[in-house]
Amino acid sequence: MTTQLENAPASESRPYFVHESSYVDTPCTIGEGTKIWHFSHVMKGAVIGAGCNIGQNVVISPGVVIGDNVKIQNNVSVYTGVILEDDVFCGPSCVFTNVTTPRSHVRRNDPDKDYAKTLVKKGASIGANATIVCGNSLGEYAFVGAGSVVTKDVPAHAMVYGNPARLKGWACMCGVKLNFAEDHAACTECGQQYQMTGPASVARL
Repeated sequence: MTTQLENAPASESRPYFVHESSYVDTPCTIGEGTKIWHFSHVMKGAVIGAGCNIGQNVVISPGVVIGDNVKIQNNVSVYTGVILEDDVFCGPSCVFTNVTTPRSHVRRNDPDKDYAKTLVKKGASIGANATIVCGNSLGEYAFVGAGSVVTKDVPAHAMVYGNPARLKGWACMCGVKLNFAEDHAACTECGQQYQMTGPASVARL
């Protein structure tokens, strides 16, 4: 269940938690069981799904869409133009951007025209202090290493790290690195099997 906030008083009973030090602007939508912790700010027009955990000092900007069961750790700003699908993990102090040619004196008032989109697909994980340059997508269950700088699209299940981030291997849905023998791999942790389908793509079997 999601709750649409329309100037609801802070004291009103609601199916999600907001710490008293945080701000939630209206209107916005927040799902059941979501928790928003200390000193965070959810801005007007944001959509947050059910069962999410929004850590300390997090900003969710206008128009951002966040799916269910998303975990956003401390000190993350999710800017207009960013979409986080279900089960995404954002590590502490990871960085999103939304303008490819930033200038302080240039006014940007049209979110559809002025901001580049960033899509983080279902189950992807972003390590601490990683930077996702806007206009790129992270595929399902992609794994971005801590401190990396992502400058291009990341395939599903790809494990990337470095500056710029480069493909270093493949990750299972459960997060364990896969070891391929020819074109086949089986996760040593959960047993899920994968097939290499191209030079930069894998598929679950």
